[in-house]
Amino acid sequence: MQLQDILFSQGFGTRRICSGLVQQGLVVVGSDAQPCTDPTAFFEEEGLSFRVQGELWKYHALAYLILNKPTGFECSQKPSTYPSVYTLLPGPLRQRGGGAAAGVQAVGRLDQDTTGLLLLSDDGKFIHRMTSPRHHVPKVYEAQVKHPLDQKQLSRLLDGVVLDDDPKPVRAQACEAVSELHLRMTLTEGKYHQVKRMVAAVGNRVEGLHRSAMGCLVLTPELKPGQWRWLTADEVLALTQKAGTVPAPQPQAK
Repeated sequence: MQLQDILFSQGFGTRRICSGLVQQGLVVVGSDAQPCTDPTAFFEEEGLSFRVQGELWKYHALAYLILNKPTGFECSQKPSTYPSVYTLLPGPLRQRGGGAAAGVQAVGRLDQDTTGLLLLSDDGKFIHRMTSPRHHVPKVYEAQVKHPLDQKQLSRLLDGVVLDDDPKPVRAQACEAVSELHLRMTLTEGKYHQVKRMVAAVGNRVEGLHRSAMGCLVLTPELKPGQWRWLTADEVLALTQKAGTVPAPQPQAK
């Protein structure tokens, strides 16, 4: 692939802008000490690394990211009140591929006051697999609740509660009281404000909410709020092949 097309596919602007970056000597490919100034130079993109204005990048045909979403951000390209979660990502990740649907997209949404694991990708098939109700991808939530938990509340969440927009009961796949005010609940659906509404339906209230796992992927403490990283090839493979696997319980979210 031509260098200008590689940069374009990775989100560094229009082809004209990408060509200009190369011509201005702002792109160094691989281990070369000198910049490549020929926009039409061909490179094998698989495994390619390059620097743009001194910043190291690696070629990814498709993007798969994990982000530890902090509170106070909306999972929207056009937020209404709070800043967009996409502002936490570098510009190229928000512009990958060009066109009207450029950039990575959130795999499902978290409310502005909900923190934790958020996947992002520009792979439509991956997004569909992770969000489609028929795949039953488990999502683990850590909820801090207002009133002490009891077995009756846990049993009702497991048996199913009726929400006001659907007469069919919704159930937690798993649920446990980690402590008196810490509820860990696993869901395989994705209804609007589902955790908060289910907890309200059993007479309690969510005071804080954190998603700690999705599919077989667990959010680890190394990824701080607001930070992101690329998923490894093994993680992507595990998510697509074992999306229905419930992760082992994690320590209480701080």
